Amino acid sequence: MIILAVETSCDETAISLIETDSKVKPWNSEGLTFKILAHEVSSQIDVHREWGGVVPMLAKREHRKNLPEILARIMNNARLPDGQELGIKVDLIAVTYGPGLEPALWEGINFAKELSVKWQVPIVATDHMHGHMVSALLKLNVNGKSQIVNPEYEIQNIEFPVIALLISGAHTELVLLTSLNDFEILGRTRDDAVGEAFDKVARMMGLPYPGGPEISKLASKFHSGFTAVELPRPMIYSKDLDFSFSGLKTAVLYLIKKLGDLSEEQKIEIAYEFEQAVSDVLVKKTSDAINEHGAKSLLVGGGVIANKTIRQALSGLATKLGVNLYLPDQKFTGDNATMIGMAGFLRAKDTSNLLLPDTSTFEELKAKGNLALYK
Repeated sequence: MIILAVETSCDETAISLIETDSKVKPWNSEGLTFKILAHEVSSQIDVHREWGGVVPMLAKREHRKNLPEILARIMNNARLPDGQELGIKVDLIAVTYGPGLEPALWEGINFAKELSVKWQVPIVATDHMHGHMVSALLKLNVNGKSQIVNPEYEIQNIEFPVIALLISGAHTELVLLTSLNDFEILGRTRDDAVGEAFDKVARMMGLPYPGGPEISKLASKFHSGFTAVELPRPMIYSKDLDFSFSGLKTAVLYLIKKLGDLSEEQKIEIAYEFEQAVSDVLVKKTSDAINEHGAKSLLVGGGVIANKTIRQALSGLATKLGVNLYLPDQKFTGDNATMIGMAGFLRAKDTSNLLLPDTSTFEELKAKGNLALYK
C-alpha cells in the first residue's frame, strides 16, 4: 500500500509518500514497517518572523502556493527500492483535519479532496496529535535495505497502558492510551501551551521568533557563576493533571519590569530558570499520571520535545519509575506528513474511517481547529 500524506495544520507545508505491506504485517503486531519514498517539509518561519508568530491567513496563502509545487517534486523524485521511478499509484490519502489553524487546515483538506477525486482513492482524516504520538514510536530499521534512498521505519511494539505527554506550540496534554487508537485525555493546559509560553517569554526578552530554540540557547550558557533567579511552578502540586503556564509567563514579565534593561547575563539567568520551571512541572504531572494509571510506558511527542533539557528530564523520570520511554527522533519532533501518513494508516485499518469520493461522509469532511483526539 502506498500512502500520500498531507499536513498543513500550522505554518509547515508537508507532504510525504510512504509504503507499507499491510497484507503481510497486521497493523497491531510487532514489525509493522514503512518505507519513506519521499518526505518534504517547507517551513514558513521567514514569512511569519516579522509578526512574531504565525498569521493564519498568511499560512493559508503559503500552503496554497506550496502544496502543488511540493507534490510535483514528490512524484518526480520518489524512488522505489530498486531505483525505478514511481508511477502515480497511490492507494490512500491521509490528511490532517485538526487540531490547528482552520484556514491552514482547509488548504490541506481541499487539496487532498481534489487528489482523491482525480485518483479515485479514499481519504482518511487524521488527527495531528495522533501523528505526534506515532512519531515517538518510529525506529529506523537498520536491517532494511537502501536506507539512504528509502529509509525504513518500524513502529515499535509498546506495552500498554501508556501515558502520552504531548507538548507543542499549541498543546500540552496528558493522554492515557490502551491501544494505538484508543485515547482518554487526562489533563491539558488551562491557558497557554508550553511552546506558546516559550515564544511569549522570548518575545518579552527581545529574542527572535521562534522563541523556544532561542530560550534554550541562552539557558545552555548558564553555569554556577551566574545568579539564580526564582520563578513559580504553577499547579505543580494540584490534585488534577491539568497545566497552567500563563502565571509563569506573567512572573517573567514582572521580573523583567523589575530588572529594567536586561543584560546578557540576566537573560541567561531568566532563560535557564524558565526552562527549569517548565521542565519541573512537566515531570511532576507526568509522574503523577504514570503512578495513578499504572502505566508501563511513557510516550512523548510534539515540537517541544526537541528541547534537550526537557528530553533529559523525562528520560530521568522514566528511569526512576522503571517505565519504557519512547521519544521521537529529532527529525520527527516538528510537524511533518510522514507521521500523518502512518497515523492515518492505523485509522484506515477500520474501514469505516475511509472517506470515498462522491459520498456524504466525503463531503462532510471539514477542518476542526479545536479537535481533541478525534472527538
